[in-house]
Amino acid sequence: MALQSPVAVQAFASVTSEVLPSLSTAFHSPWRTLGRPSPPSTSRSNSVSQARQSPNIKMLEGRMLSTISRNGGSRAASTSVATALPDCRVSVPAASFSPQTADRVFQSAPTAVGLLSSAPRHVFRRANSLQPRVFLRPQRAQYSVLSRTTSSKITTMIPMGPGSAMQRRMFWGSNTSYNHLARMEQTANNNPGSASAQNAFYSALLRANRPDLVVQRYETGRVASNPACEQLYLRALEQLGAVDQSEGANTSVAAAPEQQQTNLNAVQYATAQAIGARARGANLAIEKGNTGARGSPIHVVVEETVGSHLFKWVKFCFWYIFAGWAFYVIVSFLIESTGILKRVSTQTNAEAKPELQTTKFTDVHGCEEAKEELQELVEFLKSPDKFSTLGGKLPKGVLLVGPPGTGKTLLARAVAGEAGVPFFYMSGSEFDEVYVGVGAKRVRELFAAARAKAPAIVFIDELDAIGGKRNERDAAYVKQTLNQLLTDLDGFDNNSGVIFLAATNFPELLDKALTRPGRFDRRVVVPLPDVRGRVSILKHHTKKMQIGTDVDVSILARGTPGFSGAELENLANQAAVHASKRKATKINMTDFEWAKDKILMGAERRSAVIQHKDKVMTAYHEGGHALVALFTPRADPLYKATIMPRGHALGITFQLPELDRVSMAKNEYLARIDVCMGGKVAEEMIYGAENVTSGASSDIQQATAIAYAMVTQMGMSDRLGNLDLHSDYARLPANTKQEIWEEVRRLVEEGKKRAQDLLTSKRKELDLLASALVEYETLGKEEIEKAIRGEKLPDRLTSGIDSPIKMPEVPISALPPATPPLPSPPGGPVAEPSPVPGGGEPPRPYPAGG
Repeated sequence: MALQSPVAVQAFASVTSEVLPSLSTAFHSPWRTLGRPSPPSTSRSNSVSQARQSPNIKMLEGRMLSTISRNGGSRAASTSVATALPDCRVSVPAASFSPQTADRVFQSAPTAVGLLSSAPRHVFRRANSLQPRVFLRPQRAQYSVLSRTTSSKITTMIPMGPGSAMQRRMFWGSNTSYNHLARMEQTANNNPGSASAQNAFYSALLRANRPDLVVQRYETGRVASNPACEQLYLRALEQLGAVDQSEGANTSVAAAPEQQQTNLNAVQYATAQAIGARARGANLAIEKGNTGARGSPIHVVVEETVGSHLFKWVKFCFWYIFAGWAFYVIVSFLIESTGILKRVSTQTNAEAKPELQTTKFTDVHGCEEAKEELQELVEFLKSPDKFSTLGGKLPKGVLLVGPPGTGKTLLARAVAGEAGVPFFYMSGSEFDEVYVGVGAKRVRELFAAARAKAPAIVFIDELDAIGGKRNERDAAYVKQTLNQLLTDLDGFDNNSGVIFLAATNFPELLDKALTRPGRFDRRVVVPLPDVRGRVSILKHHTKKMQIGTDVDVSILARGTPGFSGAELENLANQAAVHASKRKATKINMTDFEWAKDKILMGAERRSAVIQHKDKVMTAYHEGGHALVALFTPRADPLYKATIMPRGHALGITFQLPELDRVSMAKNEYLARIDVCMGGKVAEEMIYGAENVTSGASSDIQQATAIAYAMVTQMGMSDRLGNLDLHSDYARLPANTKQEIWEEVRRLVEEGKKRAQDLLTSKRKELDLLASALVEYETLGKEEIEKAIRGEKLPDRLTSGIDSPIKMPEVPISALPPATPPLPSPPGGPVAEPSPVPGGGEPPRPYPAGG
């Protein structure tokens, strides 16, 4: 508003703002300073020099003197106080850093002459209305914005110079913002030791666009400060530097005092940068000898802290490791995808030398027919001219088919060892990987290496992994490996001299194009060994063992029907390990029996804690199975009964056929159902129908599966006749399904009735057998026969129970009647159980109860 007033009014306001507060202060100061000691009088030169040096400048001189004394040694000692001031400060007026003080005015008795003489000349020039003036030039004002006529505490702490230009305003105008600044200044002056009050005042001044007042007040050094105040001071210096740049005036060291009060020169700007760097935690180093002029600039070096250096190194290491890892991943991906610098795996094209294949046909037993067919193949490889004279050709491929463990891989190695030709071996799972096309590439490489070494043998184990049936819904890349295999087996390339052997357990899963003649000219079946083959296999594996004189391999062979060659080898090995644990010198028959029981029934769980009542109930359950198996015609011979927990079962009754069986009659299936129901019938006789446990669940499942197979697959039902009701069971009508389950139920209930009649007649034998099982835990067939006759077993160790057990007595009349036939269901589909596959391989020995 002062800019909008007439010139005379502005001049009058300037005079009143400069003179009247000083007159008021002059009248009040003698009465305030009566009780205070007067400061010592000094010369005018000293007072002027002291007034021009702010406290911060004195502190800077002290720090530089201490630095020079540490670095210069004796040279610093000879330096006087007058020469300690840097050159950059000598040529710079002190008015640029601190306000001009008025100590000489207020430290003595005030007079009108002194007041008028202390007033600056520009005050009277402003009062002259005829003097030309520039209104828009920013003037450097005193730090205070208060227009007061009373004294304050800050007047003695922060003296006001005569040249300070107070804020001018008209007494008839609005002054809302400056009243707020006046209150903020009053609060800051009343609390000079509070850094928060100074910070609030600095913020208000910056918001009012008065950074010059912030610089003046901060450089006095008589008010409290903190890092926040230093930040505001730095901002004020930056704003003043921006004003200098906008005006385009390059301030020099020799500028006039009035110009230095308005703008910051290079020295001030460098000092401000150093103060800002120090406020941020950095170290400050100022080079001495420079004045700050354009030709002699001041170099300020900001040293980083230890934490900053450490953070930079950690950041560098992190980015270095990350970049290295990313580079490694990219290069590895390129090498893997393009094949650059990729060595062919030794397992992919590994050529088995003839001398490494020491397996001969004499090491293969139990498959004589398969061995004879492969011996012809060896003769083809040794002397092909012998067969080509009559126009015959070498077979291209031989497919070995059979159950697991029958010796298919062993036969292939024996062929390579007998023929003395290179042998290339790969598994079906080694072709395909995560990348598309790898399987086809490996097939090409395999046959290319075999052609280079012809005559040679290529053997692929588990062919069903890559030779499965193709489907039109499969993607193209899924069929690449199989298509390449078909091409290499019978394509345009000549594969003469290369024989392809393959083995699989599931020939029905192979593609028809793969198994046709021309690719696989022969299919050799390798079955499970019969009793003669098991004898030869056991003799081969035990010829290097120290066996006892009581070991009869023929008995072991008859007692292991359905065992493969791998299982027989495992049997001999476990018997040897068991004998070694006993520290025996020879392997006895008991070791072989122990190994056979472990393979058939599982390992014993002797650490299982079982209550005595549960052990008695298990003994009656297994005794019922054993008696029905012992006295039922056409049942498989009883092998062993035990109440020792094995695997997941609490007790097992095992039956073993004397010789291999290729088929079974109807009464043999019915005998199996009777044996399965014997355990539940024994529990009902002793404990009642309400106390039958869940231990008979596996027996019921096995009996139901046998009856279902008899009705649906074997045509052993007079009601349904000779029909295959299993292959298309889902399409059968509801009444046919109902008839099927009625027949299954009838067969199971009749088997239960037969077992109940037998055990009722053998109640005494059942009690004796249960007592013997509780005492000895495991009994063989001969021991069971002795136990039911009441004979003792002196050669057996007891289970550790000395007191005799008390058998529960339940009268026969208390037994529940036979279960009447249930009414037929009203109709509808009935759930199908898991059927028992019929026909094919001879049945394996099975446990009669669990």
